[in-house]
Amino acid sequence: MSATLVAKDLAAGHGDRTLFSGLDLVVAPGDVIGLVGANGAGKSTLLRLLAGLGTPDQGAVRLSPPHATVGHLPQEPERRPGETVTDFLARRTGVAAATAALDAASQGLADGAPGADDAYATALDRWLSLGGADFEERAAEVTASLGLTTGPDAPMTGLSGGQAARAGLASLLLSRYDVFLLDEPTNDLDLDGLRRLEEFVTGLRAGTVVVSHDREFLARTATKVLELDLAQQQIALYTGGYAAYLEERATARRHAREAYEEYADTRAGLEARARTQRAWMEKGVRNARRKATDNDKIGRRFRTETSEKQAAKARQTERLIERLDVVEEPRKEWELRMTIAAAPRAGEVVATLRGACARRGSFVLGPVDLQIDRADRVAVTGANGSGKSTLLAALLGRLPLEEGSAALGPGVVVGEVDQARGLFLGEDALLDAFGAAVPDLTPADVRTLLAKFGLKAAHVLRPAATLSPGERTRAALAVLQARGVNLLVLDEPTNHLDLPAIEQLESALASYEGTLLLVTHDRRMLEAVHTTRRLEVADGKVREL
Repeated sequence: MSATLVAKDLAAGHGDRTLFSGLDLVVAPGDVIGLVGANGAGKSTLLRLLAGLGTPDQGAVRLSPPHATVGHLPQEPERRPGETVTDFLARRTGVAAATAALDAASQGLADGAPGADDAYATALDRWLSLGGADFEERAAEVTASLGLTTGPDAPMTGLSGGQAARAGLASLLLSRYDVFLLDEPTNDLDLDGLRRLEEFVTGLRAGTVVVSHDREFLARTATKVLELDLAQQQIALYTGGYAAYLEERATARRHAREAYEEYADTRAGLEARARTQRAWMEKGVRNARRKATDNDKIGRRFRTETSEKQAAKARQTERLIERLDVVEEPRKEWELRMTIAAAPRAGEVVATLRGACARRGSFVLGPVDLQIDRADRVAVTGANGSGKSTLLAALLGRLPLEEGSAALGPGVVVGEVDQARGLFLGEDALLDAFGAAVPDLTPADVRTLLAKFGLKAAHVLRPAATLSPGERTRAALAVLQARGVNLLVLDEPTNHLDLPAIEQLESALASYEGTLLLVTHDRRMLEAVHTTRRLEVADGKVREL
């Protein structure tokens, strides 16, 4: 079914803080609208409003036809206790809810309830349109093609991070909504998963709004870009793809700055002229008064006329200033300017694995023989579930080995940003959780540092677990700046980060002189960050490329 989603004059905020206002958007069939903006600009909030999961402060969202289906897939899929893989897929695709509605309508039909015929017909149409009729067959085919071999009855809570990512992708590939609202669908996907996702999105006839910080994914899929500019409190829709958006935005910002500077220069020049004219006028008045007693009537008249002329010129200049079209100065955007503090130099050998075998459930890594030397910059790649995170855990000594040995060299100080951002998942306030990670900093210093990473007074006293994924990632990066490290371990660091922060991280990595282990599927980051070695992990085996 073709469906169009229309948002008119939409506004939303948190407390007295406005996220966006006056937002108009039409999501037509075939549109792929990339939704971009800094962390905290309101992207996830907007998706929830478009999905009908919240009430806007102003404006309305309309769906045409009204009975069309809208699929909202949040950035952190909820893994519910006791829920199997099949149950998860049915819930995320809307088939579970449609099945329950169809069962209720069937019961109403059997009971002879008023309007039961229409209710049953509507429920059946919805169930069929969402793919309920062949759901189990399609689910088995898609999960098999993605290598999700856990079986349909495996509990979701028991899946590894890679397996959960595949299940999330499977739920998307199985979906048959009329409008798709996708919040960070690229997170945790490997290169094959990204390829499949790109093919799915570009092949949709349904209108799609997607939030993603994967620049290559946006470049390959987006037909339009909607930017929520928190700094300028502006909303802009750019037609054309992601590359066109970057170019048009740069041009618009340059023109805005030039327009303001021209206005400021013109105003400053007129104000300086007005001051000079007033000074001459006042000087003429003083001279006229001082010489008022002489008998030179012609001289007195000349001085008076001169003063009056200067006063008229000053008034004329002031009127010119008043008639100027005011151009507001573009607000300076908040920028993350991060560095990675260096610890004292470690030994030549940073970390080793010798005949190492590690087990996580049924998955076995190894045997692995690996040596990481000082100043190595290692990119670790591989499919989801291949063992990349297990390799890091074994190398850092966090995972007991069944065979072999693991060792860190003398003087090694590890700094880590892991997939789960584990430092900030508890109920402690962010201020306390951060202080525990960096005990040498005073609370005042912690607040100052977190503010540089966009985490201000409203964030530091909240339980760390209530922060958004992007905010937790920024907090983890702030730890790296506060605590000197000489072995930097980054496991999917771009997940949930906004685009400016990703670029700043890449810049910080360029100047970092210690040893680096980087796990990422961000294709542009792999190109931007200088590495000296590349390891590929596949089926529990590690090889150097």
